[in-house]
Amino acid sequence: MSTYKRITLDLFRTRTAMPKTLLEYSESLDERNLRWPAPPKVEPANAGPSTKPLEDILAVTWSIYGTLLRITDGELLFQHPQTVRMEVAIEKTIHEFNMWNSMTRRPGKPSEYLLPKYLNALEDGRLRASSRKGDVPEIDSAGIWLRLLEMLGKKEYQYDESLYGDLPELAEKIAFFFHSSLQGTEATPGALATIIAIREGGLRQAILSDAQCFSLVQLTRALRSQGNVPHLRGVFPDSLNTLSHEWGIRKPSISLYAQAIYRFKEAGIEPHQILYIGTRMKDDLAVAKSCGLRTVLYAGDKSSLQATADDLRNPDTRPDRLITELEQLRDILTV
Repeated sequence: MSTYKRITLDLFRTRTAMPKTLLEYSESLDERNLRWPAPPKVEPANAGPSTKPLEDILAVTWSIYGTLLRITDGELLFQHPQTVRMEVAIEKTIHEFNMWNSMTRRPGKPSEYLLPKYLNALEDGRLRASSRKGDVPEIDSAGIWLRLLEMLGKKEYQYDESLYGDLPELAEKIAFFFHSSLQGTEATPGALATIIAIREGGLRQAILSDAQCFSLVQLTRALRSQGNVPHLRGVFPDSLNTLSHEWGIRKPSISLYAQAIYRFKEAGIEPHQILYIGTRMKDDLAVAKSCGLRTVLYAGDKSSLQATADDLRNPDTRPDRLITELEQLRDILTV
C-alpha cells in the first residue's frame, strides 16, 4: 500500500513505518550535498575581555543565536529584507516538498505564488499571537507552515507520511529546511569545548533563548564540526530550557526570564547562582540582570553584538563580565 496520502487533519491513522525525527531528516539531507547559505566571516569587535572568576555560580544558561551558533545577519529571521533571499529560500522549499502541483498555476516563478501567502500567514501569526502586557509575542515558524499546508491540502497536496510524519511533524521539517535555505549557520569557535568543560566542572546548563523547534537540531549539527557531540538534551535538559517558541513570547519579555528562573528554583538554584551568556545588551542581558541573574556579554563577533558604550558604563545594564572568546568562560567559572 502506498505511503503517500492526501493531506488531512486526521492525525490518528496507523502509519506503515516510523517517520524520521527532525534530526534524522536533517542528516538525510547531508547525503545529497545540498548547497546552503554560508555564515559571514568572523569580524572581531573592538573589546577587551574581563574574566575575573565569579563565585557561587551553579548553572550557566545560554542564548543560542549569535552566542553558541553563528548565523547570517546575526539573528534568526522570519522575513529577510532582501527579497531575492526570500525568493530563493521559498523556491528551494517548494521543490524539496513537491508543493508545485498543489499550487495555482500562473505565469511566473512558483515563489511568486507562495511567497505572498507565506508573508500573509506570517502577519496573521503576529496578529493572533497574544501575550501579557509588556511581553513581546513570538512567532512559531512550524505553525506558519502548518497553515500553509492546510491551504495546499485543499488542492490535494500529497506527501510521504512514513518519511515526514503527521502534519505538525511535516511542518517542523519544512520550517527547518526553509530557515536553513534562508540563513547560514555554524558553531561559534570554542563552543563545544566550552559546554563540555562546564558540564565536566559539575555545573548545570540550559538554553534561555529566542528559538524555534529546529534550533537545537541546528546547534547539534553545527557542533559536530568541532568534535564528538554529546546528546544535547542531556547537556541542556528540557526541564531547564526556556525556548521562546514554546511559550509564545520572545525577549525582552520579562515573563520568559521569570519562567527560566522558576525552572531553576525547582532544581534548587537561585537567580544569583545562574550565569547567563548573550550578545545583546538592552533587550537581553539588561533584562536578565534586572531579574537577578549574573550576566556575561559575548563580544567576539560584530555580526551579532548589540551593545553600546553607554550600556557598558551604566551600572544598571553593565554585564558582570565580558568575553571575546567562549573558552574564556573557563576562567570566569574556574572549570
